[in-house]
Amino acid sequence: MKIRFSLMAVSIAALACAGVVQAQEKTLRLLTWADYAPAGVVAQFEKETGYKVELTLSNNEEMISKLRATGGAGFDLAQPSQDRIAGPQAEFGIYKPMDLSKLKTELFIPSMLEATKKNTTVAGKVYGLPHIWGTDGLVINTKLAKMGDYTDLCKPEFKGKVAYRLKRPTLLAFAFASGKDPFALYNDAKAYGALMDNVGKELIACKSNVKFYWDNKDQLLNGMRAGEIVGAMMWDTGGWKLNNENPDIQFIAPKSGALGWIDTFAIPAKGKNDAAAYAWINFNMRPEIAAKVAGSAGNFTASKGADQLMDAKLKAQFAASFPEAALKNVKWYPAVPAGLEDIEGRVLDRIKAAN
Repeated sequence: MKIRFSLMAVSIAALACAGVVQAQEKTLRLLTWADYAPAGVVAQFEKETGYKVELTLSNNEEMISKLRATGGAGFDLAQPSQDRIAGPQAEFGIYKPMDLSKLKTELFIPSMLEATKKNTTVAGKVYGLPHIWGTDGLVINTKLAKMGDYTDLCKPEFKGKVAYRLKRPTLLAFAFASGKDPFALYNDAKAYGALMDNVGKELIACKSNVKFYWDNKDQLLNGMRAGEIVGAMMWDTGGWKLNNENPDIQFIAPKSGALGWIDTFAIPAKGKNDAAAYAWINFNMRPEIAAKVAGSAGNFTASKGADQLMDAKLKAQFAASFPEAALKNVKWYPAVPAGLEDIEGRVLDRIKAAN
């Protein structure tokens, strides 16, 4: 009897394990940004493929933190920005190389695909592919303020009336606005640290102008709507959204250049369902699907032909914000070398602690 019960127990355990494995094989655990996986797109993917999508919404810092803590486990596909792949991969090994044979590369804008592959290559292997792209610049209530570059946020007349994040993009933006090129110093930690120290001093002096350091989009958008914020460093689609509501509020590319980012597809090192990950990537790069995601996110995508299916008003706003010269002047984020964010973190801590 004991033998019979033991065999039954083993059989039940085996069936349970098989069930878990089968569930994993039919689930895509996606670590992504808000608005990148709209409900309608997820539902269509699940219907077409039979996979179940399990969403976790995050941002760059949290994505790296989660994957670093688990050694790249817990998710099948992540969407960090392209500058957050090569450095973390070299330092922590949290991603696995892309198998390009499993991708429909003809669906991508060729120039953006090649640029992202180059920026996410480590030891000859590609770790990221482009998805959503956009920029950070200035959003200004033109009825209440005139600004042309990031440093104008610190003019005395705007005391208590501006907002920006206490994050690395702000450090980089102010560095460019001061006439320096921080990206050119990425491989010189000493020089980069000196530049960041100078930017930190400038931002400490600017603290009286800051109504709040924004950390969520609703806080910032509502501040602009209410008029308590007359200018802010923020993302382009936030500015275009506000422009739809109030024509006086406009997104502009600063004189020193908007900061350009590309959010990618990257496969975590210990992901358990690569097949689902590649299926999601290929599905999302179909122009008609990419246009739906772009409509949700408010940004353009790396899908070839998707721009032709997007909202006409958004295309007009993009053209107004980015005449040819401004588009050529976009400062695209390169890969962040390992250890660089530690320098920035110390500067940001000093700014936060300053009176």
